[in-house]
Order: sequence, then C-alpha cells, then structure tokens
Amino acid sequence: MNYQDYNAAAIDRWVENGWRWGQPLSHEAYLEATKGNWAVLLTPTKPVPRDWFDELKGKRILGLASGGGQQMPVFAALGAVCTVLDYSPRQLESERMVADREGYSISIVRADMTKPLPFPDESFDLIFHPVSDCYAQEVRPIFRECYRVLKHGGVLLTGFDNGINFMVGSDEKTIENTMPFNPPKNEAQRRQLEEEDGGMEFSHSLEEQLGGQLEVGFRLTHLYGDTNGEGYLHERNIETFLATRAVKP
Repeated sequence: MNYQDYNAAAIDRWVENGWRWGQPLSHEAYLEATKGNWAVLLTPTKPVPRDWFDELKGKRILGLASGGGQQMPVFAALGAVCTVLDYSPRQLESERMVADREGYSISIVRADMTKPLPFPDESFDLIFHPVSDCYAQEVRPIFRECYRVLKHGGVLLTGFDNGINFMVGSDEKTIENTMPFNPPKNEAQRRQLEEEDGGMEFSHSLEEQLGGQLEVGFRLTHLYGDTNGEGYLHERNIETFLATRAVKP
C-alpha cells in the first residue's frame, strides 16, 4: 500500500470515529449561509477573513483535499460552481450527502492531490486548500498544479502546518524529533505515527510552503497564524499553522 492509500484508509477510519474534520455542515448552517451568515476554516480556529474572497456567485471553486461537506456547501450556498477533489471515499460521501440534502450540484472527484490534477488549464477562479499538505511528501508539485488550473487573477487559499507540531512529543512539552519529519525515511517516526494512528504525515519547511508558492509564480497577498485549538501549545498561544492567500497574476 502506498502512503496515499494508507492515508485515505486512515481518514476513513477517523471519520467513522467522529473526526472533527469529517463532520458535515448542518442544514441549519447551510440555510444561514444562504442568508450571508457564514465562516470557513483553513486552519483549526480562525475563520478566513471575508476580504480574502471576491464575489463568489457564479465563480468556479475547487476544494482541493477539502472533502467532508464542510466548506463546499457554504460556497454552493453563496452561488459558486463547486468541484471537490479528495482521496478519502468517506469524505466524498459526506460531500454527496450534503449536496443531495440541500439540492445543489457539485462535481465530486476522487483523486490523489500529489498527482497531476484531472482538470484543464485555467479551470477555476479560486482554490480552497485547507490543511492537508501534511499528508503529501512533496508540496511543490501541488503548487505547480494549482497555478496551472487557476485562471489569471485566480486565488489560492491554503492552510498548512508550520512544523512545530512535528518537533514535539504527544504531550507537546518536549522536542523529540529531528526535522524533516519523513516517516518513509525514518523508522522511528513511522512507528510513532502508527502508535498514534496518525496516518502518514510529513513536515514541510516554510521554504517549501511559502517559497514553493512563489517559485511557481504566485504573488502572496495575505497570511495569518493559528494554533492547534487545544493542547499545551494552544494554551500558551503558540501558533502552529499558517494560512495564506496567493494570486496568479
């Protein structure tokens, strides 16, 4: 089993067990979104600022590794034309369930984000890519594909781990790992994830994440930090995530 199949199976299992990021948007929240009362997350706690979005009605949006029925229903409620790509069957089932329940159309694609995206050049106005790069061994190819499938003037919204979570142990109080965190190349790190049922996760430097976006041609316009939302690091307000807004000129 390759690591992406391993991760898809892990995420399906987490959803079965009530994983936070696998809980679909409620009917009531969908109705509120149609009235303009909405928020979406790229990282654990901070809503994405409204001014990071242009008018969404009629815009073509790709939810990249964004299954689960959480963000795409909001964009559909705002009149966007939505496509979601994910590798977890359970997360895509949730997308289909919410769309059927609320009566909107969405294109649902099961595909591996680490491979070339199955879309023509300049297909989308916006890509919404919440924290998921940690499940990819290399992130630069993902940014290249995002750049390719975005229209000129299109926006990439991305959330990602800044690396701190991979340095510390489960109590978040001691530094236990050397970087980068790359389980296929480090047996101790692989065992750690298996013991914690953590999927196959990878750390990425800011050079890879921010530099990777700039290298392919994106222009970064905004960013903010966020915490885990719980645990020792969160209690001390230590930011462990970043969210970025980037534009294809």
